[in-house]
Amino acid sequence: MAQTFLVTGAGGQLGRRVLELLVQSKPGKLIATTRNPDKLAEFAQQGVEVRKADFSDSAALTDAFSGAGRLLLVSTDELATPGKRLAQHRAAVAAAEKAGVKHVVYTSAPATRPTPAGSLINDHFWTEQALIGSRLDWTILRDHLYTDLLLMGLPHAVATGQLFTATGAAGRSYVTREDCAQTAAAALLKVTGKQVLDVTGPAPVTQDEIAAIASEVTGRKVTHIPVSPDNLRKGLTGAGLPPFLVEALVAFDIDAARGYHAINAPTVQELTGREPTSVRAFLTEQRAALLAGH
Repeated sequence: MAQTFLVTGAGGQLGRRVLELLVQSKPGKLIATTRNPDKLAEFAQQGVEVRKADFSDSAALTDAFSGAGRLLLVSTDELATPGKRLAQHRAAVAAAEKAGVKHVVYTSAPATRPTPAGSLINDHFWTEQALIGSRLDWTILRDHLYTDLLLMGLPHAVATGQLFTATGAAGRSYVTREDCAQTAAAALLKVTGKQVLDVTGPAPVTQDEIAAIASEVTGRKVTHIPVSPDNLRKGLTGAGLPPFLVEALVAFDIDAARGYHAINAPTVQELTGREPTSVRAFLTEQRAALLAGH
């Protein structure tokens, strides 16, 4: 009997790309869930069954997941209200069990652990625990920081010549969203059992190295300036970022400074058959975006 695959959050950037890859590979029946089915009309025309699913409506989730054998649980974007995202994820795991799903692939983050206050990392840790404590088989993909996120702050650094971070001299194994999507699609199709896999780029890269690459690519001198977490927090707050995003970015820098983001894993190559994209290759391709701050 043909397998049925389900992708949650299919209206978002990662989920949508995974769905595109699955449509191309035609592995079996495809189901996509989203809060706004109109966003996925083109996929419905290609034979994907599009279902409305709100992770805050736990009762309806079981119906939304019914008939799926393998499910990709893309972590939601509910970061502004503490505890909301974790409640949604727990509801999704419970609904997957009730709906008879056999295997869940979950997009997590590096170095998950419980924290005293609610946090992005805390949400991922307890979601992982919900999966581990369930009757499901699961694959936990600990996606490291997206290389794409460099485009949030690096254009400003190129414009000013200064890159401020609280990572110190530690490296980060940045991985592109595209590599994460390719890996998630492959994991959904073929990974079995119960596994935790770090999804990383080819090698850890320090902020000094990123400043040097940005300088080379743009022809404008960029210098990395290490700052304390408190000063980074003040700078990000002054730039107008919302508090939940400020805290998430500062926490990621603190974790990186501790070496938590410097893992180098072969997951992308093993699951997709191709090497992950390097920071240098990505930034070279994004030269125009880096210069957009001028």
